Amino acid sequence: MQQTTRVWIRGWRHAVFLLTMLFAAHFVHAQDVEGLPQYVVAEFGTPPEVPTGPLSKDVRSAVKVAFIDSITQGGWGPDQAIALETIAASGDPRLVWIISDLMRFATGPEFAAVLGDAAGRLLDKELPNYNHWGIVTDHLIAWDIPAPPKYLKAKRAIFTNIVPGWDKIFVKGDIDWRHVSWGGVMIDDRAYDTTDELCNCIPAADNPEVSSAAAATWLADDAIVFGVEINGEARAYPRRIMEVREMVNDTLGGRDLGIPYCTLCGAAQAYFTDRMPAGVKRPVLRTSGLLIRSNKVMYDVETYSVFDTFLGKAVTGPLAKRGIQLEQASVVTSTWGAWKAAHPETTVLVEELALGRDFDFRNGRDADGPIFPVGDVDPRLPVHEDVIGIVTASGTPVAFERAKALVALQAGQEVTVENVRLVLDAGGIRAVDVGGKDLGSHQAFWFAWSQFYPGTELWRG
Repeated sequence: MQQTTRVWIRGWRHAVFLLTMLFAAHFVHAQDVEGLPQYVVAEFGTPPEVPTGPLSKDVRSAVKVAFIDSITQGGWGPDQAIALETIAASGDPRLVWIISDLMRFATGPEFAAVLGDAAGRLLDKELPNYNHWGIVTDHLIAWDIPAPPKYLKAKRAIFTNIVPGWDKIFVKGDIDWRHVSWGGVMIDDRAYDTTDELCNCIPAADNPEVSSAAAATWLADDAIVFGVEINGEARAYPRRIMEVREMVNDTLGGRDLGIPYCTLCGAAQAYFTDRMPAGVKRPVLRTSGLLIRSNKVMYDVETYSVFDTFLGKAVTGPLAKRGIQLEQASVVTSTWGAWKAAHPETTVLVEELALGRDFDFRNGRDADGPIFPVGDVDPRLPVHEDVIGIVTASGTPVAFERAKALVALQAGQEVTVENVRLVLDAGGIRAVDVGGKDLGSHQAFWFAWSQFYPGTELWRG
């Protein structure tokens, strides 16, 4: 892996930036410049004019020299500098998407500044002298700048020359490749049930060892756990372990599950991975090392099909061609004390799965807002407000403000929208239908839910 890492990848520094709320809820759907919501223009300014059509021959040549040759030949020299000047002078902000991709892997303030200057010229934006990549990418997303012609080809060349394991990931599909970026880690491409093997990645856990509640003396009662109950069998997935593993392939209540946890989105989800169509093997979910608007990009290691982690939909590869949409089971965010009191027969993952680590990203690294670009955020709630998300029978996505829903439920009030009814479970919340059937809800940060379900209905009580 070290031999494949190019000159600009000697480490990574997370781009920390603050996203603030601007304006009240009634501005959310108001439109301003070129169809953009007013809050986007207020936060990011007026977007530049964007040309259409193919790139000129000179610009196409410059793109190859500056972006592709610099990666494949492993360096930046006078030819690349001249090519970048041609690109910056083109007046085509679509090319900033490729500059952004290169910026993600750039080390050294001088090189980052050169790329940032080119991006600023093309966006007609004066950029601060820090976090060029994050700020540039936020503007691209918020303004919805189109990708340049043959964008995936250029992006694929950059990313796969950095990490060859991504060659099967960067393919055409129902995914917006503009929004995909590097999360700072390598792909977990270990085969199924080989999770005892070390990897330079975020290591998924397959068929994790579990213990009884009584044997889990290492887990404090106030520790956060993600509780799942399938066919009467309950299991707790401690956040301490999930922050290290981020992905578990498990079997519970006679059903196979894939359980991703996106630390950045505050979202643990559970997907059924059995009962596939004829000829389709059980998907074995892994972390790709990539992000899409600060949400992890997961994939099936058997077919290299990429899934939309938040929606459970296959978006590339053989599973996308088969139209695979994973059914979701509810995940209840609770404390260990409350979960084991409500589910005394529960099992729980063993401490060894934490690999000796004890992170608390939510209250540490992620406490001040998203640390990767997400663009604009619906301002109806703070970016890190916890919501319970669900899609109703009519297909309407609904977010329930967790704190208010919890108060209402504890007071004995009904919390309902269409066929959805929230209920208390072990101090947490899950969604059921009028007959009490589980509907597959989960908790997430507002910014994550609202960007993957734009225009979501918001219950406030």
